[in-house]
Amino acid sequence: MEDGKPVWAPHPTDGFQLGMIVDIGADTLTIEPLNQKGKTFLAPMSQVFPAEDDVNKHVDDNCSLMYLNEATLLNNVRVRYNKDHIYTYVANILIAVNPYYDIPKLYGPDAIKSYRGKSLGTLPPHVYAIADKAYRDMKVLKMSQSIIVSGESGAGKTENTKFVLRYLTTTYGSGQDIDERIVEANPLLEAFGNAKTVRNNNSSRFGKFVEIHFNEKNAVVGGFVSHYLLEKSRICMQSNDERNYHIFYRLCAGASEDIKKKLHLDSPDSFRYLNRGCTRYFASKDSDKQIMQNRKSPEHVKVGALKDPLLDDQGDFNRMCVAMKKIGLDDIEKLDLFRVVAGVLHLGNIDFEETGSSSGGCVLKNQSGQTLEYCADLLGLDRDDLRVSLTTRVMLTTAGGAKGTVIKVPLKVEQANNARDALAKAVYSRLFDHVVKRVNQCFPFETSSNFIGVLDIAGFEYFEHNSFEQFCINYCNEKLQQFFNERILKEEQELYQKEGLGVNEVRYVDNQDCIDLVEAKLVGVLDILDEENRLPQPSDQHFALAVHSKHKDHFRLTVPRKSKLTIHRNLRDDEGFIIRHFAGAVCYETTRFVEKNNDALHMSLESLVCESKDKFIRELFENSNTTKDSKQKAGKLGFISVGNKFKTQLNLLLEKLRSTGSSFIRCVKPNLRMVSHQFEGALILSQLQCSGMVSVLDLMQGGFPSRAPFHELYNMYKQYMPDKLTRLNPRLFCKALFKALGLNDNDFKFGLTRVFFRPGKFAEFDQIMKSDPDHLAELLKKVNTWLVCSRWKKVQWCALSVIKLRNKMSYRALACIKIQKTVRMWLCKRKHKPRIDGMVKVRNLKKHMERFNAVVNGLKEGKQEMAKQVQELAAAVDTLLAKIKTTMMTWKEIDTEYQGLVKRSEQLLSSMQKKKQEEEESERLKHIEEEMEKERKRREKEELRRKQEEEERKMKAEMELKRKQEEEDRKKREEEEKVIQAELEIQLALEREEQAQRSTILEQERRDRELAMRIAQSEAELITEEGQMDAGLRRGPQVQATKAAAGVKKYDLSKWKYAELRDVINTSCDIELLAACREEFHRRLKVYHAWKSKNKKRNDDGSDQRAPKSVTDYASSLLIQIKFFNDPTAAEQNPAPPMTVQHQEVAMNRQQRYFRIPFIRPADQYKDPQNKKKGWWYAHFDGPWIARQMELHPDKRPIVLVAGKDDMEMCELSLEETGLTRKRGAEILPRQFEEIWERCDGIQYLKKAIENKQARPTHATAMLQSLLK
Repeated sequence: MEDGKPVWAPHPTDGFQLGMIVDIGADTLTIEPLNQKGKTFLAPMSQVFPAEDDVNKHVDDNCSLMYLNEATLLNNVRVRYNKDHIYTYVANILIAVNPYYDIPKLYGPDAIKSYRGKSLGTLPPHVYAIADKAYRDMKVLKMSQSIIVSGESGAGKTENTKFVLRYLTTTYGSGQDIDERIVEANPLLEAFGNAKTVRNNNSSRFGKFVEIHFNEKNAVVGGFVSHYLLEKSRICMQSNDERNYHIFYRLCAGASEDIKKKLHLDSPDSFRYLNRGCTRYFASKDSDKQIMQNRKSPEHVKVGALKDPLLDDQGDFNRMCVAMKKIGLDDIEKLDLFRVVAGVLHLGNIDFEETGSSSGGCVLKNQSGQTLEYCADLLGLDRDDLRVSLTTRVMLTTAGGAKGTVIKVPLKVEQANNARDALAKAVYSRLFDHVVKRVNQCFPFETSSNFIGVLDIAGFEYFEHNSFEQFCINYCNEKLQQFFNERILKEEQELYQKEGLGVNEVRYVDNQDCIDLVEAKLVGVLDILDEENRLPQPSDQHFALAVHSKHKDHFRLTVPRKSKLTIHRNLRDDEGFIIRHFAGAVCYETTRFVEKNNDALHMSLESLVCESKDKFIRELFENSNTTKDSKQKAGKLGFISVGNKFKTQLNLLLEKLRSTGSSFIRCVKPNLRMVSHQFEGALILSQLQCSGMVSVLDLMQGGFPSRAPFHELYNMYKQYMPDKLTRLNPRLFCKALFKALGLNDNDFKFGLTRVFFRPGKFAEFDQIMKSDPDHLAELLKKVNTWLVCSRWKKVQWCALSVIKLRNKMSYRALACIKIQKTVRMWLCKRKHKPRIDGMVKVRNLKKHMERFNAVVNGLKEGKQEMAKQVQELAAAVDTLLAKIKTTMMTWKEIDTEYQGLVKRSEQLLSSMQKKKQEEEESERLKHIEEEMEKERKRREKEELRRKQEEEERKMKAEMELKRKQEEEDRKKREEEEKVIQAELEIQLALEREEQAQRSTILEQERRDRELAMRIAQSEAELITEEGQMDAGLRRGPQVQATKAAAGVKKYDLSKWKYAELRDVINTSCDIELLAACREEFHRRLKVYHAWKSKNKKRNDDGSDQRAPKSVTDYASSLLIQIKFFNDPTAAEQNPAPPMTVQHQEVAMNRQQRYFRIPFIRPADQYKDPQNKKKGWWYAHFDGPWIARQMELHPDKRPIVLVAGKDDMEMCELSLEETGLTRKRGAEILPRQFEEIWERCDGIQYLKKAIENKQARPTHATAMLQSLLK
């Protein structure tokens, strides 16, 4: 940020690139990339950030960097990723970048042991550290904890979840097999609930919240798994490069020949539910050879196996069988699971054809007879009943008695296909429910004190085609993002405010409007969908139109034709809608929304499976059969809302999360190709922004992420403390504890009820929390020592205060005596002063007698007579002195006699002078005249000084009068403006709201475009040109009017370079152009300094401020609204004028004002409460802008600055904005400023600046140049 320092500027693929600032624009900076010298580009000032001194340095916690911004965060993650450090902290939040390969020794037993009991910051970042923190928080706070693992599909959420579970069960398990069961349950759940997608080879197609329960001794006693929203549509249909659930392929690849024959299995391409997607197995070289050739699909044989270091279908099948055995599933139950899976596969191979009769129904194809038999056999159903149930639907009428009449309605081919798929999805989803139920049964627990829950749910999803599943998943992620904002940002700031820490507020995007759009009662998308399902003939088209009609002007919802992708623009309004999520806009195709929202089967199909001959199948549907409502029993198709069920589950989950402490793991996907050691900066930056990491950085820049209540620390050590220490209150005890440990005051802060720590300062905290008895004794010794020292200091302070009070009393007694003495002296002086003054005069007259004697001795004639007269005069003087001493004579009497003696002496002197020679007379007279002349000049000089002081007093009085007049005028203007103030406030509020809305829209548009670009890179064509602008993005009438007004401005300088503005100010004679350039020049300085202030160093103490804090605070409190408009032709319309030097006349005509105010550096504000380091700030304003500036420091040389040469260091505010004219006593005389300026060598400094052509033409330069000439 300082001159010559690199900055981070935006880059389309890398996210940010290093460059240098070469020019300051109206609201942009011109950047020259370091790796492309000579090339420049413009970057918005809000997207340029200062870089660290060493860009290759990396830190464990991003909060430890000098600059906290999204660019340094991205660079730190990049450097660490390149060195295989995939974990990074942002305060207490863990960022985990998926490496896409197995890093040696990262998750081994040694790593697990090393992180046990260690708090964050003591060891390198790791998922184990977050797990251990959750455990310790649960143990200390006696409160359940949650770990939220979030991120996009393929970012590594599931793997990190497994590592958390493994760490907790291994480290804090009870030593029973229940710990192993909890870990072994994961492979089983993954087999039935995970699948390959285009973005992730092992994508969880369901959400799960795994709870690990602990007893009172904080040992693992059991667990519980809650699951959410299994993607049932995948059972019947997948995209080309995607697969069905892993269990289908693992069963085909790894089942023994005996099981294969029993279940009638074949290669994946022989099943409809598998062959429309990818039919290749995951396999390594060795395992691929072990798979029999007849089990491989032609695609697998031709292209080869899918490769993934963590997946192997044949090996995973064997591991799954072992896991089933460990969690308590016997061979019979295991075979039951496989039998249902195979039954679903065979069910999908049943085909239908039209009957050709007038009934319009359908029948099974001939080749489906064998498949039907396999399916019926595996599911325990009657073959004929299954055929009838798939081709007809049973309806009951209510008109024919209590039970009504049974009517069989034949189904068309499409309806029969839908019925078959609905049965397959129902069977598989209930099978998955059973798997989760059995998993929970394998680690039961009777009682639990607390639990640690790990949430692993599908991340934000956006594909070329998005359906109901993506809609629900993204709705869930909106709720989780809101929870993150509340827990990390909102609640954190409220706590800071409540505890009085004074941390600045951080703004973040609130997505409540998007959540309301989905879940609001009656008008929410989910309720609209439920209403559609309840209609006699529901349709997806009617649902889409209803959504658009009820949210016509909603910012978050729009029609597909406004998408940035070509493929979405082809959709009609009744075929989909776009929702602007927190991560970007997603287009949902509403086809089959209505069908997927209904979780109920036709009565005939459900009755069929509920009456199955197979006990296992009957148990799967037992619960649903008992909960059917009366309408369904009456024969109508029941409706069970999937969306509302998911919303209820999600709200219960969030209630549980809000009741627990929380830790966050943000998983990041480094590239779209899912390969190792490839870092796509723009992709990762987008994920970091969407996950709220940038807002967390803003908060953590001045925040305290960890804290501990005083009473907890106190209670923890109370039993070990001696009696004299137990009397301390908890706050004082903590203070003593931290002082004894020698912690830095900047690393922690005391609130009202707890102590707060800076990021990365957990080692000291851990030292307090985990002290052993030996260390505790040493610690208490330190506490005792600190208390003794503290109390001794208090005693010293009290003694000094008493001594100071005694000295003050003694001083006041002496002062009273001095006052008495002075008063007595004054009274005595007033009484005797006339006599004393008279005696002084008479004695002075007596001294002249000696001169008379000398003159008499020099006389040649009349010497005796003159001597007699002198003796008589001397006798008269002595007589008067004796009389004054002995009698109380008045001043008038003394003066009368004195004047008589003076007259006699003058007569005597005149007579003697006549007898002197003329030469002596003339010489004496000359000497007297010289003395009189000196006295006259002295009096004249004194009179001149008195007049000058009088004039200065008059000038100061006039300045004060002028200030008061200006103040009165300002108050009058305020009174006049009060009438329209309400309207102005309303207008400003509307403008602010419009500006905030516009900023939100622009930010959302940026995210939408980034999301569209990421989809377009792999799946669709991105629309390059911006089509019709959104209604929300159109300019309002006020903005259009202002822009029109800007078009007629005489000078549009928004496109001028910074150097051009400076040159024109130094050379132009055009008064209007000069004023416009000065205004634009100082506006850019203000914008640039605001950017520097925003991106200042974390340890900056404000020592580089350009004006005292009182001046800048006043300026920041003003409502300054500056609007500038860019015109591409401005540079051509207003070219820089030719260079001239005729500025003196212009400069001399401007008003010159001088000011002086005291200041103290922010760094010294608390170090020096007595203001001993107070300095003085001098400013000379030439018109509205500053021309010269001085800073007088008590402990270093003065700082002298002149306009032109030192613009970047000088105050950039106008005179009106500083508020100096309203500060009483701030304005000084020009002479006072010039005296200090000359004393600080300002004249020489300005002279050199003029000679080097660096000084801007001002009144000061004009005056100095005229003096030099």
